[in-house]
Amino acid sequence: MLARRELSEAQVRQRLARRGELPDAIDEAIARLKAERSLDDERVAGAIARSETSLRKRGRRRVQQQIEAAGISKAIAARAVDETFQDLDPDALLTASLAKRLRGRERIADDREFQRLFRYLSAQGFDSDRILAHLRKYQPR
Repeated sequence: MLARRELSEAQVRQRLARRGELPDAIDEAIARLKAERSLDDERVAGAIARSETSLRKRGRRRVQQQIEAAGISKAIAARAVDETFQDLDPDALLTASLAKRLRGRERIADDREFQRLFRYLSAQGFDSDRILAHLRKYQPR
């Protein structure tokens, strides 16, 4: 399971339980994987944060949600998000996410599209005041 991608402890437990493994065997396997450092939630949180920002162009809030959805604690998720975002420009990330959605266009067609883009960027984890500032740059004059 771990050969393909990094998994959190919760994800490994869930997958082993789905396969029908006994709880004692799961605990033993988790302990062994942790001892070998094959299983490390902090490393997984960092990997998720990096892929969510670099590939999917998501904002801080959404990245934290994705990490927590992998079964990683809020404290570890917050640390990973802080470490990842300290080297990133949130405005550049928002601009990249918006450009990806606009697909080369330089203007927003109308108010409906403006609202649709606002909802999309909000769901991607960006702050509403930053979203509005960026979207206003693309409105027809």
